[in-house]
Amino acid sequence: MTAAAAGTGALALPGLLLRLAGPLQSWGEHSHFSDRDTLAFPSRSGITGMLAAALGRPRHAPLDEFASLSITVRVDRAGNRLRDFHTVGGGLSGAQTVVTADGGRRTGDTTTLTSTRWYLQDAVFTVALTLTDRSTPPPTWATALSNPCWPLYLGRRSCPPAGPVLLGTSTDALHDLTHLPLATRADQYGQSSGAKQAAVPVLFLSDQPLPFGNPGPGEDQGQGAQPHSTVLDVPLDFTPGHRRYRTRPLYRRTLALPASLQKGYGTQQLQALAAYASPSYTPAHEGSPAR
Repeated sequence: MTAAAAGTGALALPGLLLRLAGPLQSWGEHSHFSDRDTLAFPSRSGITGMLAAALGRPRHAPLDEFASLSITVRVDRAGNRLRDFHTVGGGLSGAQTVVTADGGRRTGDTTTLTSTRWYLQDAVFTVALTLTDRSTPPPTWATALSNPCWPLYLGRRSCPPAGPVLLGTSTDALHDLTHLPLATRADQYGQSSGAKQAAVPVLFLSDQPLPFGNPGPGEDQGQGAQPHSTVLDVPLDFTPGHRRYRTRPLYRRTLALPASLQKGYGTQQLQALAAYASPSYTPAHEGSPAR
């Protein structure tokens, strides 16, 4: 089945489908020392790091195997931004304060260090991982995400996922990305119980053009064909002390999806995901090896 037949307007792309949800997520782009920011969506570096952790790759390992990775994000629930203000070293004795670069200890009015860290609260994203050469992602990726070598987290170690990350595999990942149940309620888009809507606007973000689907309110059919902006989140090296990144284009598009896809929060959406069926989709539990 082609994606054109499914409404995506291009040949079908095989890939993996992920659900990134949790109380907190943080996907830094320009984080540095005392100021740790977060993007409003999962970053390529964060998802690449998640794959590498699942596969058991050390931080100094080459990232060549992820060079052709393409990421398309569906924003089910954008969440709210949380500012976490930290202090370190205040009120401690001289022997317990923060260590300085020369091996000493901070004294007097310099004992307290502050930092600001930003998070997304209660956000939910559905993500399609495909390859730019249109081939099928290595089976080891799905196996590793189902049975990770190291714990997975949503951008930072303090942000564990709320459940299994891998939803399943697909021979037409973009088709299934636009048909999987949404983690939203009907009233999230101003829909009351007495006034039903046929469609709801849902934001999609990708490192590749998004010229498919029915455009949302105020958008034309060509929206998503040109980059919206750039993001500094392509990892070149994860080695501590030598981390390097480059920019990539960010394509952005709002699609009108059927309102019937809205399945609520928590267990309601999880049950809908478990019941989802498509000729192109294989749930993760069907292909997972026994523990």
